Amino acid sequence: MTIKLIAVDMDGTFLNKEMGYDKERFLKQYAKMKEQGIRFVVASGNQYYQLKSFFGEIQDEISYVAENGAYIVDQGQEVSAVDIPKEDIELVLKELVSNKKFQIVLCGKESAYVLDSVSDTFFTIVNKYYHRLKRVGSFDEVNDQILKFALSCPDEETLQLRDMLRSSIGSTVTAVSSGHGSIDLIVPEFHKASGIQLLQDKWGIKDDETMAFGDGGNDIEMLRHVKYSFAMENGSDEVKAAAKYMAPANINSGVLEVIDQYFAGQGPFQD
Repeated sequence: MTIKLIAVDMDGTFLNKEMGYDKERFLKQYAKMKEQGIRFVVASGNQYYQLKSFFGEIQDEISYVAENGAYIVDQGQEVSAVDIPKEDIELVLKELVSNKKFQIVLCGKESAYVLDSVSDTFFTIVNKYYHRLKRVGSFDEVNDQILKFALSCPDEETLQLRDMLRSSIGSTVTAVSSGHGSIDLIVPEFHKASGIQLLQDKWGIKDDETMAFGDGGNDIEMLRHVKYSFAMENGSDEVKAAAKYMAPANINSGVLEVIDQYFAGQGPFQD
């Protein structure tokens, strides 16, 4: 059994509560990955420019399935980018703007956008996940290739609102939750699994040579897709049901623990 690709979600998975990770430990693992020809892929709902910032000197050596599969970059080169048609954007925004429970982030290839009317607090929070973020008077002003919509909503109503959106605009965009208070609207058939598949095809890597880690609803397709799928101990019940194995919690460097197990031939990787 040989692993050739390791894919990690970021928030709640690779990153701890302080949005950090043990860099020294990971860079030692990454050196081994390079030696053994293992590809490292970051698969997240977040913006490409934010994801790159976590990886310093190796940021352009690794690959990204960003924006929940809408934007895929391999070693600094674009592989694939969704382009939501203008009429679909207008239809979705009409539905969203009429519902006061949503705060909207329009996610473009060059930047993400919020309305001038959002609070400074909201802008600051969103800026953690979207390093390129602009305020606009109206979403009509935006001239960019739109990849997805990111919504903030009341925590306790997340799943109910997700299901409501699935029934109202589900034929145009798919509503997925990446955690309580957070819903992404993505183009159907474009998700983390489709992004991983695209990179597998590019590199000639099979599902049973692939390992993936996740904790939220937007990781489910990816975890079902690969042979060595790990739900984080802190993950949701539906994620644990989708994965074949369990990893320790993100606060205990669960991803790095499992990667060390792989290199030591332990756990599910015992021959």
